Amino acid sequence: MTVYDVARQLPTVAALRDLCRSLAMLDAILSPDWEGRYYSLNAGWADGEEMASMRNGSGDEYSIVFSAAGAYVRGFGHESPMSPYGNDGEPWPGVIDEVPELFKPFVEEPAFTDEDGVPVVTACLWRGATDDRWHHGTIDFPEGAVDPDGATRLFELLVDRSPEAFQRFAEDYYEVSVDLGMVGQVYALRPLTQEAVSLLNPEISLGDLAQDISEIGYPQPDQGSL
Repeated sequence: MTVYDVARQLPTVAALRDLCRSLAMLDAILSPDWEGRYYSLNAGWADGEEMASMRNGSGDEYSIVFSAAGAYVRGFGHESPMSPYGNDGEPWPGVIDEVPELFKPFVEEPAFTDEDGVPVVTACLWRGATDDRWHHGTIDFPEGAVDPDGATRLFELLVDRSPEAFQRFAEDYYEVSVDLGMVGQVYALRPLTQEAVSLLNPEISLGDLAQDISEIGYPQPDQGSL
């Protein structure tokens, strides 16, 4: 899978934002320690902007900025042959060359570049608020690479958006049993209850998650659940 395949399979911007919110909330429940989380979302990342992210702890990461302009996706596969660090310190040709002016500030965003200002990116997509599809650059992928831009590893749960896919990921990553029904409820953005939280992680309370719920922008619990 490459960014070309991802572009064909991603949902609308609104649906992708909802999915990222669900992934972040599930990880907050399963991993109270923020440093150990795989997925996160900051609903107040900047004025009028939300930022979803993934970091696997081994160097692979993505960032998705949601704004009134639409959505900008930056992925980095640290072992990808398309890494800037194997290409004379420059992004692979085509990856970001066609990013429209509307999203150029995100290409140059310090959080997404290294200390020399080089964009840390191997895969990039964008979709304007009025666009009917996702866009990517025109790329000549390196021959013989199984996952040339890292898209397969990076965007797996954004392409397979089933609760079962998250269950498989979480049980492997966190090495715990994960209740599929509760994953489905969070994917549906249903307000949390203590019962639901306990089914996913009996060692955390709903009150413990108050700050995460607010930061992620997840629907607030009913007052009777607190």
